[in-house]
Amino acid sequence: MGYYDDHSMSRSKPKKSNWLMPFIIGIVLGAFLFAVLLPSLVNNQLLPYQIVIGGKADPEQPLQSDEEDNLSMPSGVRNVQVDISTRISEIVTDVSPAVVGVTNIQTQTDFWQQEESGEEGTGSGVIYKIDGNRAFIVTNHHVIQGADQVEIVLSDETKVEATLVGSDLYTDLAVIEMDANYASKVIELGNSTDVLVGEPAIAIGNPLGMHLSGSVTQGIISGKQRAIPQDFNMDGRADWQAEVIQTDAAINPGNSGGALLNMEGQLIGINSMKIAQSAVEGIGFAIPIDDVIPIIEELERNGEITRAYLGIEAYSLNDIAKVEWDRSLHLPDSVEGGIYIRSVEPMSPADKGGLKDYDVIVKLDDQPIENIVDLRKHLYSEKKVGEDLTITYYRDGEELQTTVGLSTLPN
Repeated sequence: MGYYDDHSMSRSKPKKSNWLMPFIIGIVLGAFLFAVLLPSLVNNQLLPYQIVIGGKADPEQPLQSDEEDNLSMPSGVRNVQVDISTRISEIVTDVSPAVVGVTNIQTQTDFWQQEESGEEGTGSGVIYKIDGNRAFIVTNHHVIQGADQVEIVLSDETKVEATLVGSDLYTDLAVIEMDANYASKVIELGNSTDVLVGEPAIAIGNPLGMHLSGSVTQGIISGKQRAIPQDFNMDGRADWQAEVIQTDAAINPGNSGGALLNMEGQLIGINSMKIAQSAVEGIGFAIPIDDVIPIIEELERNGEITRAYLGIEAYSLNDIAKVEWDRSLHLPDSVEGGIYIRSVEPMSPADKGGLKDYDVIVKLDDQPIENIVDLRKHLYSEKKVGEDLTITYYRDGEELQTTVGLSTLPN
């Protein structure tokens, strides 16, 4: 019997592959290309990107134009290089002359019936318009409230006497005027509707008094269309819903009436410390410039604001848990938004129209109402005193409708 031993077979050893020489050649060739070819490509701007050394652009390589970028980059993509610190400094330098201090001076009577004038408070203001020999300044109502005299403090600390044109308690806005010869800069008005949550914002004003005039704080837009209840007579019920922009840029007493700016240096809001009602870190409010413009224009014309009056304290449905929509308000599933009435003023148009507490308004003049902001816009932008308002609402799950005659908002 034959025996076969596989391990006893002789085999030839494989030859050792010679890999060292190609590896060395590859390294040398790569170093040559990096040292010689890459700088040539950079200098001739043939790369689809910019070489950055040490966090800074190569000084020998100019930035490509937008047209060149578009040739080398996908459609809809562009290079954006912004130095925030430098941009803020540029904006502040340009805008600061248009942001002024506002001093509220009131006449006081002492025990011997002698009158003397004293400073009751300070705030900020923004020069927004020059018309002939008059310069117009917007500030907050609470900054000039009760003033017998108003004084403007310019960015160079020059003091100028000013005159109150008109003010409005509800929007916390006021217009004052001074001699246009003292106005060296008018601020550019922006558009608060286009403001995006998360974009940078700059606040300029005079926090804590004139000794800190022209103070600058920077943050972001934290929210839009925030509805903040305002109780003017301190009876525990909201008299107004202020629609504001929320920012985390520091706004302190004295900042009121100052400017909230975007990164274009445009005015997007008027800061108001009073709306916040209490000092809360990281939360500041500004009145959107789109709401400011019609108010200050009417104040220029008439010195006061005439508003249609419905006579309800109302809140957005979204302010309460959705489970309560069905359990407490008995709303059908088809209702997706609206406002609920917390209380009705006696003898008001709403009272005369039969509205009651916890009725839910879903339409005004057949236009859907999603929240308290929609109510205010419709009532104060589209309606006038004396006009009729058709209200569609729900009560205990039943859809009802009433028509009321709007009266004047009491002062």
